[in-house]
Amino acid sequence: MEHANDIAMLLGNFGFPILVSVYLLVRFEQKIGELTEKVNSMARIVEQKMNNR
Repeated sequence: MEHANDIAMLLGNFGFPILVSVYLLVRFEQKIGELTEKVNSMARIVEQKMNNR
């Protein structure tokens, strides 16, 4: 039973921060992907504009 109490205490102390960190990393990964798509789109538009001169 001593190990169960230790595990419960570790989850209580570190479970929430780990959960929040994972959540934020997933969210940031999605946002970075969206930003990458936008930057690539803008680069294509600029390249088209430069070629039309």
